[in-house]
Amino acid sequence: MLNTSYTGRFAPTPSGPLHFGSIVAALASYLDARHHGGRWLLRIEDIDTPRVRRGADRKIIDTLEILGLEWDGDIVYQSERIDHYQRALALLRDKDLLYRCYCPRRLTKGKPYPGTCRAREEIPGKPYALRVKTSQQPVSFADAIQGRLAGRLIELTGDFILRRSDGLIAYNLAVVVDDAAQGVTHIVRGADLLDTTFNQVYLQSVLNLPAPGYAHHPLVLDERGKKVSKQDGATDVLAGASPETVLLQSLGFLGQNPDQELKGAGKRDILAWAVDHWTIEGVRR
Repeated sequence: MLNTSYTGRFAPTPSGPLHFGSIVAALASYLDARHHGGRWLLRIEDIDTPRVRRGADRKIIDTLEILGLEWDGDIVYQSERIDHYQRALALLRDKDLLYRCYCPRRLTKGKPYPGTCRAREEIPGKPYALRVKTSQQPVSFADAIQGRLAGRLIELTGDFILRRSDGLIAYNLAVVVDDAAQGVTHIVRGADLLDTTFNQVYLQSVLNLPAPGYAHHPLVLDERGKKVSKQDGATDVLAGASPETVLLQSLGFLGQNPDQELKGAGKRDILAWAVDHWTIEGVRR
């Protein structure tokens, strides 16, 4: 029987095949959920349509199946949940927490948005993004790997975008709405998403949604010390490697120290050992 107090998830963007860094994230999330007897869900985050590649979702699903990472329930596609995000925007608008922004994205250049359009009058006919108002109030959360973290959004990101000027819903809003709707209680993912967690915790607060627990594992880096990513041409994790090899290498990266005896084992035996021996404390920062 599944532990209903624990629900984890893996939520890839279908922008290409799963590479080694993706599998590390999927496996960490899967093992933490299964070790606690909980549910593990699969969600396809396909709302950023310029990044979506045709057939990539099927390839992701096939790869997870080949590796033996079985999920619970139906696969959720964000592209089918736009109405839910619109309702969240309406709620924030009713709370006077949204405003139109006409600034080009290059204005901030990685710096916190200074609130230029907060008091700006509407410009009829001009495309606009929707930003959420932030404040000096600190946002904090406990990370099972990184420790307790705190910061002020006004200094980290400023007022951030929830709906882009091209009409697409921003990642931060969609992920918060979906995690709450699916009852996600624990999120294990890569440290590249650590900074966005402050935005998500803030949205959970203003939308009166439950806050899940977080754990951000280290990233897989290339020889230049740069994150391995699809945008930079990272290859399919199963290109020239067996499922067993991929699983063992991923376990090693996550600091789980798989037994030498597992080198000749099948994927089911490897996963059974990994679920039984999983420890979040073993994952290095």
